Amino acid sequence: MALYSHADCIHCHRVRLVLAEKDINAEIIEPAGGVLPEELMVVNPTASLPTLIDRDLGLYDAKVINEYLDERYPHPPLLPVDPVSRARTRLALHRIEADWYALLPALASSDTSTQSKAAAQLTDSLNASSSVFAAMPFFLSEEYSILDATLAPLLWRLPQYGIVLPGGAEAVSAYANRIFSRDGFQNSLSVAEKALRNA
Repeated sequence: MALYSHADCIHCHRVRLVLAEKDINAEIIEPAGGVLPEELMVVNPTASLPTLIDRDLGLYDAKVINEYLDERYPHPPLLPVDPVSRARTRLALHRIEADWYALLPALASSDTSTQSKAAAQLTDSLNASSSVFAAMPFFLSEEYSILDATLAPLLWRLPQYGIVLPGGAEAVSAYANRIFSRDGFQNSLSVAEKALRNA
């Protein structure tokens, strides 16, 4: 199994985190210039990262890859077993991507006004969700799940986006620190990602 990944791509980090949490042995390959080799364009015509190659199977899109990994390597499970809980988790994942991940292009914008508005929006939204982060040891769950593997890379990058959580968001900060201290999370970090917090 090989994962084509970029050292500072949040979506690649999501997949590396699932690999690390499940202790899956995979070769991490960082293509030169972040561009897939030409021979892989057959399995991924979008030429996007991350791209997972597992024998004759080629997958792209972090969510698709992570669900595949969870089904192929079911222990520890990152999605609930029963259909109702699984559907609720998938809906929460959709909301995380639609509400928070959707702000990433604006956060990376060279326009400072656009960037500032997105940073304020994300800060306010996280702060407003403090009670959700405080309710359970993990996000909406008693057990580590795909939701945590999606949130952790985003929360790790808050300083990169110039975001400092306000005093009212202690529950979010406490949650983030618990997730960051896990061996799986630490093992998932690239050198570039470690530098985001060590600068």
